[in-house]
Amino acid sequence: MKRLLIIICIVSILSSCKDDRGLVVGKIKKASKLATTEFTIDKIVYGVKRKRLLWVVKLNEAKFLAHSKAIVKAGVDLEKLKKEDVDIQGKSISLKLPPVEVINFSYPSEFFARDTLISTDAFLNKISLEDQEQFFQDAEIDIRNSLKHMNIVEATQKKTRLMLENLLRTLGYQEIYIDFHEGELIPEILEEEVGV
Repeated sequence: MKRLLIIICIVSILSSCKDDRGLVVGKIKKASKLATTEFTIDKIVYGVKRKRLLWVVKLNEAKFLAHSKAIVKAGVDLEKLKKEDVDIQGKSISLKLPPVEVINFSYPSEFFARDTLISTDAFLNKISLEDQEQFFQDAEIDIRNSLKHMNIVEATQKKTRLMLENLLRTLGYQEIYIDFHEGELIPEILEEEVGV
């Protein structure tokens, strides 16, 4: 009789752990939208168009300078959290969260402002609209490829950790360990992909 009672207790403890894990995963997934950070990146766009005579003699240069901004929203897609990423031992919980990734990247033209003091056309050498578009496209690629060197991953992980620690403490957990899977923040754009 005692054996049967012990087996029933062990089964009920194990099943309650599984239920806790499912509950925790559900609560974390609901908080997914809160695990994001937004960054505004200022970028100076600079370009030079050189005019040459017979491709050898440099005649003059037309210069272009503008100010621009990119808006980057990064986060952890908590919808990708799986039950096996959660380990519960009594009042202790360990989480292995999905990697930080860029959720939205925008480089809106309304934040483009040409600097008229430095931007100059030269004799028979003007910066065309196509030239400007190329300079802005190069600047956008530079921003995207530089994101991994900025503090975006660390800042987003810190915010996510704080938010989840608060959530998990309200669920009664006293020891909380949070780690992140490795992943690519944003796919890098190679020069050959844009036909440079």
